[in-house]
Amino acid sequence: MILVIGTVRLPPENIAKARPAMAAMVAASRAEDGCHDYAYAEDLLVPGLIRVSEAWRDREALAAHFKTPHMAAWRAVFPDLSITDRNLSPYEAGEPEPI
Repeated sequence: MILVIGTVRLPPENIAKARPAMAAMVAASRAEDGCHDYAYAEDLLVPGLIRVSEAWRDREALAAHFKTPHMAAWRAVFPDLSITDRNLSPYEAGEPEPI
């Protein structure tokens, strides 16, 4: 399994404007083959910080994700939303187990 963990930033005043684009991205990504989970969450203590977490079956599924129309649409709105500090990293993980 591949986990993608990271953050993106945008001006706090653009959060409301970003929500429809983020919701569309999350919904379309969750429907992709090989997507186990995909989520964006606002940090409660840092205005404008969005935490990103993704779980993919394998690197091939993640690579296919980067070529989707909804990924292109999401990236196209970055300038309008003033998204900055995009910092995402993939990690290889074993199978989940209960804690």
